[in-house]
Amino acid sequence: MPDSHCVDVVEVGPRDGLQSEPGVLPTATKVEFIARVIAAGARRIEVASFVNPKRVPQMADAEAVLAALPRRDDVSYIGLVLNRKGFERAAVAGCNEIGMVVAASDTFNQRNQGVDSDQSIAAWLDIARAAKAAGLRPQVTVSAAFGCPFEGEVPVSRVVEIAGRLAEAEPFEIALADTIGVGVPAQVIELVQRVREAVPGVALRCHFHNTRNTGLANAFAAAQAGVRTLDASLGGIGGCPFAPAATGNIPTEDLVYMLQRSGYPTGIELAAAIETGKWLQEQLGHPVPGMLVKAGDFPPTGGEAAARGR
Repeated sequence: MPDSHCVDVVEVGPRDGLQSEPGVLPTATKVEFIARVIAAGARRIEVASFVNPKRVPQMADAEAVLAALPRRDDVSYIGLVLNRKGFERAAVAGCNEIGMVVAASDTFNQRNQGVDSDQSIAAWLDIARAAKAAGLRPQVTVSAAFGCPFEGEVPVSRVVEIAGRLAEAEPFEIALADTIGVGVPAQVIELVQRVREAVPGVALRCHFHNTRNTGLANAFAAAQAGVRTLDASLGGIGGCPFAPAATGNIPTEDLVYMLQRSGYPTGIELAAAIETGKWLQEQLGHPVPGMLVKAGDFPPTGGEAAARGR
């Protein structure tokens, strides 16, 4: 049986989830989305990315979103940045935490960020120092760590090498991201073990997409391998606009259901997460991929049970 250590869920729906939606939600709706996520128990939330609005118009109101959010000592707002300019915007906007991304393949990094991986690593080292000087927590993600849509298989040694170079900035956390959803559980276990050996003392987080229906299995493998922080998106919305065929993140509510029934408490109130998923699909105007939005919790309780009895 798994141990009962809590697995923290980082809610990425307001950023990674919304950035691939064809439409742009109003700022007020984004703020309500984040408020609902907080009410459900999330305490680390990726609220916006500070990137070129011409490339990602869904994130053009990043500063306005931050300005409207309540300030709470127990909630950390994460801003995703890709360069020093983005960092400066995020710092001024009031993010508590700075997240940056470096791709494990040069081709994907070039398509996503306009520079190769070495240049992004250099930018990260600079940004991490600046974040610490500003009193912000810096963390970094190795994207396409399980495979690249352009180069194919990514050697484990490549991911380990990049993680080691990123760790030189002493981030509080390094994430391993399956950006295009190609990983499988055995791969997750191996990569977590190898990276942990290379960067002892640095907390690891994992980020999975469900493109090939292995996202939840990979998340469970990561939890069993000792990873205590996982990304997820309410309703399973999201993807990467620069990765062909990449579909949504693992759904927060589905992840919480699986983890909590497997002995891993998350601090997320499942009923509230499911209701937020239902609310979200109304705002988006289309169904969300998550399954618990459709099926509900088990065993059903209250009005949900009565409705099923009819």
